[in-house]
Amino acid sequence: MQQSQQTSLPANEGGQIGIAIPVLQVFAGTLFLSAFLLFSVQPFFSKLVLPKLGGSPGVWSVAMVFFQSVLLLGYTYAHLLTRYLKTKHAIIVHTLVLLSACLFLPLGIASGWDTPPADYQEIWLLGLFAVSVGLPFFAVSANAPLLQAWFTQTGHKHASDPYFLYGASNIGSFASLYLYILVLEPTLKLGTQSLLWTAGYFGLVIAILLCAAAVLRRPQPAMSDQQGGKDSEGTSPAERISAKQVFTYLGLAAVPSALTIALTAHIAVDIASAPFMWVVPLSLFLLTFVIAFKTRPLISVEFLSNILPFAAILATAVIFLPKILPLTFGLGANLLIYFMTVLYCHARLYQLRPHASQLTAFYLWMSVGGVLGGVFAGLVAPNIFDWVAEYPMLMLAALFLLPLKNGATANSVFKTILFGAGLTLLFWIGLTRGWIPEVEGHEVVMVSIIALVALAALAQVKWQAISHVLLILTVPLVLLLQLHPSVVHTERSFFGVVKVKDTDDGTYRRMVHGTTVHGSIAMSSFEPEIGEGSPEPLAYYHETGEMAATLFAARASARGALGHVGVVGLGTGSFLCHRTPGETWTVYEIDKSVIDVAANPSYFRFISDCGPDTKMVLGDARLTLEAEPDAKFDYLLIDAFSSDSIPVHLMTREAISLFFSKIEENGLLAMHISNRYLELASVLAAIAELDGYTIRFASYKSGEGVERPDQVFASNVMVFARDEADLGPLLDDERWESVSSNGTAAWTDDYSNIVGAIIRHEFKKD
Repeated sequence: MQQSQQTSLPANEGGQIGIAIPVLQVFAGTLFLSAFLLFSVQPFFSKLVLPKLGGSPGVWSVAMVFFQSVLLLGYTYAHLLTRYLKTKHAIIVHTLVLLSACLFLPLGIASGWDTPPADYQEIWLLGLFAVSVGLPFFAVSANAPLLQAWFTQTGHKHASDPYFLYGASNIGSFASLYLYILVLEPTLKLGTQSLLWTAGYFGLVIAILLCAAAVLRRPQPAMSDQQGGKDSEGTSPAERISAKQVFTYLGLAAVPSALTIALTAHIAVDIASAPFMWVVPLSLFLLTFVIAFKTRPLISVEFLSNILPFAAILATAVIFLPKILPLTFGLGANLLIYFMTVLYCHARLYQLRPHASQLTAFYLWMSVGGVLGGVFAGLVAPNIFDWVAEYPMLMLAALFLLPLKNGATANSVFKTILFGAGLTLLFWIGLTRGWIPEVEGHEVVMVSIIALVALAALAQVKWQAISHVLLILTVPLVLLLQLHPSVVHTERSFFGVVKVKDTDDGTYRRMVHGTTVHGSIAMSSFEPEIGEGSPEPLAYYHETGEMAATLFAARASARGALGHVGVVGLGTGSFLCHRTPGETWTVYEIDKSVIDVAANPSYFRFISDCGPDTKMVLGDARLTLEAEPDAKFDYLLIDAFSSDSIPVHLMTREAISLFFSKIEENGLLAMHISNRYLELASVLAAIAELDGYTIRFASYKSGEGVERPDQVFASNVMVFARDEADLGPLLDDERWESVSSNGTAAWTDDYSNIVGAIIRHEFKKD
């Protein structure tokens, strides 16, 4: 790396020489720190907010939209400062903004925003983020374009092309995400994290003032007089960005932004809802900036544009044939294809960058595209699609961003797009009106989609315009997949995608929420002659299962009858069929779509047959249980996991204390903690040891020895009691064991360690 130039502050009136400032290092370091703070606040504050909405992955999508929107405001502000104010005046204004943001430090949830509404949670969340962290995030978000614009006025030999600094700043963003997960969250409480962020912010203010000093030390030339040649499109320094360039920037920025959110949703819903999966796409997104925004990119745009069509073939296969591919292969392939697509878009953006005089305008339009993509994937798509349709749509849309080649023109591509859209419309009308014979076989449709994409990818090589017709023709086939008879109902909400699906042989019906089965019913229960009486609870809720055992133990301790029973997490409502006459049951469910589906007797009969008078309380369990009278329940079951996501706020010391405040003296608390990725028993054991509760833990195959073992699922359940005698028959059951924390720290509202739980799970598995 070439030696950076240094400069000195001018001599003061006493004739003393100013301090030398290594310009490049100061600007690069300040951008690194700014990006580090910018992206560390996102996981930190999202973690603060998650308990308000049950740990929903939708919180992260809305958070992404908010931060992208504020980033747009920051970039707009930076553009206006450089366009309409002299540099010294811009420095004064930005300093005042930075100091004003100090009024919101240390960061925390604003007062008055404790309880979310039952509807429009997205709007409520945006308001919460705005009043809590809006100004500090805005102040930091403006630094990337603003500092690069200031750098052009330092006289440094690289000042005419400062875009490489944007790639350097994203190293800070990339580092902040992993440092937060691996170091900050496992070792520091949220309050300490907030104080550290505050200290970093004050350090950033000092660093920005040093950058300002480096700029103010020399006379400021007009932007048009600065050195620099034409950009990659032949635009001279004096020319503004054209409308064609604007639309190109918007498309190249919107697709990666939307893909980041869409891929996260796709992984969580259709592949594996492993902890921190949202970090992987976002970190890859940032890494592409580091690779692409370099004077000499590591991977050329030409190479990426040639390989992207073939990546689309693989993408289509892993999206539409997930069950025949190994989980790790599907996950890795999705991430690789996403990385190549986003890297192409960002490399193309860098290739098309304008002269440095238009730097802030370039970043402004990039940010507008990012917001448009984020709004589509985070807010619009969940409300117009009942499945994660935006992911394959965006993957294919990336092909339309490839540069025209081999004689293709914008006019020819436009005409073929219209032609393809017309064919698609006719084909879909024919299917829905019965003009075309029904396509038989789920696999036939999927293979047809893959074949069309493969042909389109090959056509990109020589007949680019024709490929767009083939791509558009995949749309009705994708829609046709959603009409498969095994999918009885699909409903998408803020909290995920709920599906009602029949098994391939048509003998059972299940509710599936992401990757988790929330209940199962035998289809024979719907037959008039066979279905008389209460339907049999299956899956985790069978009478031989762990959760049922805790209920029976509580009933035995109460001498045969319970007064009030509370259940957090409805599922299909099958647990209600363990209710006995005289008992009053209340169910707490955060997702209204789950209640609507479970209560529909055409889908499931558990509620209609076993608990039609059951009180349903909508909202997060901690918030709704706080409103209940103390000592109300004789038995309380916490069964709130969805698609293997972790409602951490329901597993803290404060949460357990709240639950026990609502349980009468001899009552039991049961918690379903089955998870494919985390070991959670020791966390609850640590809480029990601190607060003096008696616990037992069961982890066994409850399907053994039952009539339908394939429909009865094993589960991990922890049961708490104030006194050991209250556990009743569980004390004599060898399957229920004592468990200790083994040094695991108890989780609190201010501390949790997901990484440690993952490591313990993997170590135990081995």
